[in-house]
Amino acid sequence: MRGAARITSAAEAVAAIPNGATVAVGGFVGAGHPEALTAALEQRFLTDGSPRDLTLLYAAGQGDRGERGLNHLAHVGLVKRVVGGHWNLAPKLGKLALENQIEAYNFPQGVLCVLLREIAAKRPGVITKIGMNTFVDPQNDGGRLNARTTEPLVERLTLDGETWLRYRAFPVHVGLIRATSADRRGNLSMEREGLIGEVLPIAQAAKNHGGIVIAQVERVVERIADPKSVRVPGVLVDYIVVAEPAQHPQTFGEQFNEAFVTAADGRGTLAPLPFSERKIIGRRALMEIRRGDIVNLGIGLPEAVAAVAAETGRLGEFTLTLESGPTGGVPASGLSFGCSHYPEAIVDQPSQFDFYDGGGLDTAVLGAVEVDAEGSVNVSTFAGRFAGIGGFVNIAQSAKRVVFCCTFRAGDLEVAVDRGSLRIVREGRHAKFVKRVQQVCFHGPSALARGQEVLFITERAVFALTPAGLVLREIAPGVAAEKQILPLMEFAPASVESRLMPTACFEPS
Repeated sequence: MRGAARITSAAEAVAAIPNGATVAVGGFVGAGHPEALTAALEQRFLTDGSPRDLTLLYAAGQGDRGERGLNHLAHVGLVKRVVGGHWNLAPKLGKLALENQIEAYNFPQGVLCVLLREIAAKRPGVITKIGMNTFVDPQNDGGRLNARTTEPLVERLTLDGETWLRYRAFPVHVGLIRATSADRRGNLSMEREGLIGEVLPIAQAAKNHGGIVIAQVERVVERIADPKSVRVPGVLVDYIVVAEPAQHPQTFGEQFNEAFVTAADGRGTLAPLPFSERKIIGRRALMEIRRGDIVNLGIGLPEAVAAVAAETGRLGEFTLTLESGPTGGVPASGLSFGCSHYPEAIVDQPSQFDFYDGGGLDTAVLGAVEVDAEGSVNVSTFAGRFAGIGGFVNIAQSAKRVVFCCTFRAGDLEVAVDRGSLRIVREGRHAKFVKRVQQVCFHGPSALARGQEVLFITERAVFALTPAGLVLREIAPGVAAEKQILPLMEFAPASVESRLMPTACFEPS
C-alpha cells in the first residue's frame, strides 16, 4: 500500500534536485508560484553551489520585477538554459540573457503550457501554427534570444500540404508546483488559489520521466473529502512543503482576496478611471466590443476598457476571460494579474489556450510597443530590455478581431480636452509607428491572410489594417493630420480618411 506523502522543509525538498535537471515551475505573475521553493533553491545554491546547470522551463512570467518569483533563480551556474513565455517580471533572468550568460528562449505562453502535456504523454511536441512568421519562427530567430543560444527547439514541417511549426518536447525532471491543501496521501486541492495553471501537466511530466514533484501548500489535512476537487493526485507528489504565509500569498499583490475565488456580480469592483489618454483609448476600444462577445484584455493600457465598461454599465454585455484560466468576472491588474474578481469559472491554463487557439475569442484588446507599415507589432523588445511575448502571440493570432491600443507616441505624452477637442499639451518623445518593428510578435500580412479584422487605436487616430497597408481611418477632433499625425510617423499610411473619432471619447470626465 502506498503510504503517506513525505512532509518536509523547503530546504530538504530542494536538496533532492540534481545537477543538470530540467525544472518546470508553475505560476502566473505571483498567483500559483511556489515562492518558498524557489527561494529555498536559491539559498541552497548560494550556500553550497548546487545544484548547477539547470534548465528552467515555465509558461507564464513569474515575479514582481524585483526579488521574488523566478528572480531567485537568476544566478550564473545555477541555470544554464531558460525556456520561458514571459521575461519582464523576472528582470534578473532577463539580464543574464541580455549579457549572453545563459541560453535563453522565448516561446508563446500557450504553446509552453500545452507542451507540458505533450512532455507528460511522451509525444513529440506541439504542432501548431502559433508563432508562424514571428520571431519565434525558425525562418527568423526561432525564439532564441542571444548568440549563446544555438540549439533549434522549433522547426517547420509540412503536413497535408500545410506548413506547421513543431515545438520539440524534452524531458522534465523536477516539477515545482503549488496548491492550497494536501492530504496525508499527497492529494492536492486549490480552493484558495486564484488559478489552476498547469499544475497537473507539470507533475505528470516530471513523474513520467522518472523525476520528482515538490508541492508547496498552505496546510495539510487528513483527507480531501471531495475527490473531484483534487487537482493533482497524490501518486504524483514526492514532497510536500507547508509554507509560511509570507511565502504563500494568493498573488504578489495581496495576501488573499476572497473575490478571486468567489462567483458573484463583480461589476462594482472597478473605480472610475480619471480622464487621460488612457480613457480616450479605452472608450474607443470599447466601441469595438459587441454584445455577447468573448473577450481577452491584455495587461496595461487595455485594462482601461474594463474600467470604462464598468462606468457605462456595459460589463454585463460581454464576457471577459484571461489566458490563465478565469472566465467571467473582472480581471485584476498589477501584481494580481492572472486572477479575476468574481469569475464564473476557472479552468486550467492549457485548456484555456486550447479554446483560444481554436478561435474561441471574438475580440482581443492588446497593447503595442511598435507598429510598422505592414501592420506588424512588437510587444517584447524595447528600451534596452526584453519583456517577452507571454500569451500575446496565441491571443493576437487566434482572435477573430484584434484591437491594438497604444498612445500615438511614447515618452511623457500629455493631452487635454478643450470644448470637445483634443489638445496635445506635451508631445511624446518616441515614435510608436515605425518603418520596421524591432521584433515581429504579430505579423500583419499573415493576419490579413487569416481574415482577421485588425484596428490600431490611439488617443488621436484610429488605423485599420488593409491589404494596401495601414489606413488612417479616424482623426480626433482638434487634431490636424498634416501636423500632429503624419509628420510624426516613420511611414506614410496607405490612405487618409477624414472621419472624426466619436465625440463621446473626449468627454472630460
